[in-house]
Amino acid sequence: LHEPYRRQRQMCIRDRGKTMSVSYNGLWKILIDRNMYRKDLAEKLNISSATIAKMGKGESVSMDVLERICTYLDCNIGDIMSFEKDNAKESV
Repeated sequence: LHEPYRRQRQMCIRDRGKTMSVSYNGLWKILIDRNMYRKDLAEKLNISSATIAKMGKGESVSMDVLERICTYLDCNIGDIMSFEKDNAKESV
């Protein structure tokens, strides 16, 4: 994929020239700990496979989806997602 397209797909937060991206690694770890698959979560919460795929790529999803996941797993949003600083410098 071309770099501009990759940037467009990824949810980023810019803070004084630094770029941060979304990580759902916390969610994947919780699912592993509970012996669940991504498809199980999608089926139980009526989340589309496209939304699960977006999360797998570190893309943004709606707060509604995140809230349903947190309610179902009885956790806070910080348990399922985090922001990570990108190592690559971005020109402004």
